[in-house]
Amino acid sequence: MPLPGGPLTGGCFCGRITYKIAAPLKNARSCHCSRCRKAFSGAGSAYAEVVPDSLTWTTGADQLSRYETTPGWGLAFCGTCGSTLCGLHGNDVHGVTLGSIDGDPGVEIAQHIFVGSKAPWDHIGGTAPQFAEFPPSMQGT
Repeated sequence: MPLPGGPLTGGCFCGRITYKIAAPLKNARSCHCSRCRKAFSGAGSAYAEVVPDSLTWTTGADQLSRYETTPGWGLAFCGTCGSTLCGLHGNDVHGVTLGSIDGDPGVEIAQHIFVGSKAPWDHIGGTAPQFAEFPPSMQGT
C-alpha cells in the first residue's frame, strides 16, 4: 500500500546512505535493554517494522556495514558515520530506526520493551505500555 504523500525517506547522519520506504511502518517500539542502549547510543532503540521488500536503498548501499547480533538477526549501519539505520533478519530489512527517517514516520511508539533492564538514568514518559521483557504478542518470534 503506497503512502498518501509518497514514500518515506531517510538516511544516515553524514548523508552517504539514503533510503525510501513505499509502505506504512508498523509495530513501532522502543527497547530499553543494555544491548539496544549500546547499538543505538542512547536510552534504547526507537524502531518500527517495515513491510517486506518496501525499503529501497537510494544511495550508498555499498557503504552499509552489517553486524549480526544473534544468529539470523543483526543491524546495518553507515560505515562512515556509524548511524544505525535498520534491523536485519537474515539478509532482509526487518525494520528501521525511527531517528533515521526524514520528517514524520507516521507511527508513534506503541510499546516499551525490556524496561526491566533499562538504565537507571532513563525516565520513560508517555502512555505506551511497558513490559519487563518481551510482551506476550512478541514471545516466540
